[in-house]
Amino acid sequence: MILGVNDHVPTFTLSDASGNAWTFPTAASHLTVLYFYSKDNTAGCTTEAKEFSDLLPEFSRLDAQVFGISPDSAASHQNFTEKQKLSVTLLADPEKTVISAFGVWVQKKMYGREYMGVQRSTFVIDPAGKILAVWNKVKVKGHASDVLQTIFAFV
Repeated sequence: MILGVNDHVPTFTLSDASGNAWTFPTAASHLTVLYFYSKDNTAGCTTEAKEFSDLLPEFSRLDAQVFGISPDSAASHQNFTEKQKLSVTLLADPEKTVISAFGVWVQKKMYGREYMGVQRSTFVIDPAGKILAVWNKVKVKGHASDVLQTIFAFV
């Protein structure tokens, strides 16, 4: 089951493209945005990462950190970040531990074929680990801007 508003996130640690470990929840900022996506270097995921990267200074001004999480490896994230000139921090979850804990590893269906995959979702979390806002089955275009507008309500 997907985590929802007022749920508390489990404590977890994931590594970024450079091998730095990030532990959550974190009191390092006022708010944390975690967006889950399926695969590096795919059209929708690239658009989403670029939009979050473009708006990162605005998120920072509101004391909000933004992280993308996918099952890709740190090496894949490094390549994706360099190729697309991304500034958003991408976290690797190849074992899908965090992806599963948030409830976004789901059965999907495309062209009549069923398979398991990441449901594109975004969570806004306070320093205590409480979820303040959730977007499920995200439509990519303009999503980062929607998240930013929502964060304005929390600051």
